[in-house]
Amino acid sequence: MSKLIIQVNQAGYGQGSSYQALQFTKAAIDAGHEVVKVFFYQDGVLSTNHLQSPASDEFALYQAWRQLGQTHQVPLVNCVSAALRRGVLSAAESAENQLQHWNLEPPFQMGGLGELVTGVEQADRVICF
Repeated sequence: MSKLIIQVNQAGYGQGSSYQALQFTKAAIDAGHEVVKVFFYQDGVLSTNHLQSPASDEFALYQAWRQLGQTHQVPLVNCVSAALRRGVLSAAESAENQLQHWNLEPPFQMGGLGELVTGVEQADRVICF
């Protein structure tokens, strides 16, 4: 079986890419593939904002990503530069930037492009959405 990195480049709402990436990731895990990590890049980091409040009859994409990461122990990594530009901050970045609030909670974590490169060295394929 293959080792995969999933790269999410589009926002969770308004585009279908983050949802498609989630469904692909679930299917890959169910098929026996190893997902080394999911790397949220560009607008994809918006999928990791824990302050999202979809309507009760809408699919809660954030919760689905969170559950996948926790259930399957898949690292969910945000590109820190892309996240900061789009207002997605962890507690550490919030403190570093002297802000009182943050909107990134575990199992999501911040990382640089080095995280992606390190993962690429371990993986057989990178699948981008």
